[in-house]
Amino acid sequence: MTVTFPLTGELLALDLLNTETAVGDLVADPAGLTAWLAAQAGRLTPVGTVGAGEVAAVRAVREAAGPALDAVRRGVRPPAGALAALNEALAAAPSHRVLAWTGSGGITAGAHRPADPARRLAAELAEAVAELLTDPRVTQVRECEAHDCVLLFLPAHPRRRWCVASVCGNRARVARYYARHKGDTQT
Repeated sequence: MTVTFPLTGELLALDLLNTETAVGDLVADPAGLTAWLAAQAGRLTPVGTVGAGEVAAVRAVREAAGPALDAVRRGVRPPAGALAALNEALAAAPSHRVLAWTGSGGITAGAHRPADPARRLAAELAEAVAELLTDPRVTQVRECEAHDCVLLFLPAHPRRRWCVASVCGNRARVARYYARHKGDTQT
């Protein structure tokens, strides 16, 4: 089975939340999570072989992120359990900066998390969620207006209504067209 991700390239936390779609959980098993991680190449530390531990860790962060984001978007206190789960993921794999010479006259300062892959992945995703929850634009996060879509996005333009205009937007336009012309064919 080929897994396609309906929306990637948003903030990492939104990409994570968008793995739970109207058609199901896209990271419910190691194969699905492996495909999602491949789609996120360069945004997360490579995991290697994905197993049940990584799937459980990612799903736990996502399950905490959803209610926390929903609350913060509405300007209310997030559920204590959601914050506790995110904090637990962050604490399980703390990071520190590691300086390295690039060889071209510069230094990099990359994050290093000395933890097993599942904890490291959960911590990186929890950090992305923390960044989103504390971003001043968090109240601008929108749900796609398509009736059968549950995806979230941060619009670059205030008039953006759909997660992907060429998919959900087209479906909405076609549905409106057929609704307008339905009476024309019944004469």
